[in-house]
Amino acid sequence: MKLYIKYMVSNRCKILVKESLKDLGLHFIVVELGVVEIMETLTKTQLESLKAVLNESGLELMDDKRAMLIERIKTVIIEMVHHSDELPKSNFSDFISDKLDHDYTYLANLFSEVQGTTIEQFIIAHKVERIKELIIYDEMNITEIAYKMNYSSVAHLSSQFKKVTGLTPTHFKQLKDKKRNPIEDIGRLE
Repeated sequence: MKLYIKYMVSNRCKILVKESLKDLGLHFIVVELGVVEIMETLTKTQLESLKAVLNESGLELMDDKRAMLIERIKTVIIEMVHHSDELPKSNFSDFISDKLDHDYTYLANLFSEVQGTTIEQFIIAHKVERIKELIIYDEMNITEIAYKMNYSSVAHLSSQFKKVTGLTPTHFKQLKDKKRNPIEDIGRLE
């Protein structure tokens, strides 16, 4: 049985979900960001118990198909930007469409309707957050970061970074208190 879990965006969340499933006597086959496959078919009582345990941890079990698809879109983007060594060389739209086996126009319209922002804006927000992380690590220069993040040039990266943060990457690097956002808050409308 597949379960979809909202706000499951890090390895820490995966560990927490695995522990919760074990505590409830459930056996998982796969625990990925946003998706869990378990061996059992849940009873209504088990389902309610799992929902309660996840809610205590800030996670949410989803049963609405549209909400599940939105979370799968977010998970694909988060994995692609934050947990992958290289961004795909193809268009993000093709990558997301292939990964989710849905027409991109449908995904984009659904995402915009429900989230109030576009998939592209969501990707940019995550890319900028990843760039902040790479700047803070100080293991790469801006040119290397631009290449790693698939920007056509340093100027393109800098202009997009400034549009989102109000700062140039160089100015951000010079700040003493470099503000980063938690992954689960990126792209949310305030």
